[in-house]
Amino acid sequence: MSKKPALIAYSIRERGKGQKDIWTRIGAAWPHSSGTGFNIQLEALPMGDRIVLTEPKADEPEAPAEAPAEAQ
Repeated sequence: MSKKPALIAYSIRERGKGQKDIWTRIGAAWPHSSGTGFNIQLEALPMGDRIVLTEPKADEPEAPAEAPAEAQ
């Protein structure tokens, strides 16, 4: 299985009306070996009030941490 994550985790901190939210990459997610969920590996704790998981962009670098053992 690929070590490239299926999803990238971002912490979203809202800044207020008329200002862009701050998106900080905090981790990644790989499909669980049973196929019924995801293993999420966080490299930092979220500072905002929500976490967003998005598909990686084509030009985005690989996640610095290796995929969890179950996902490999």
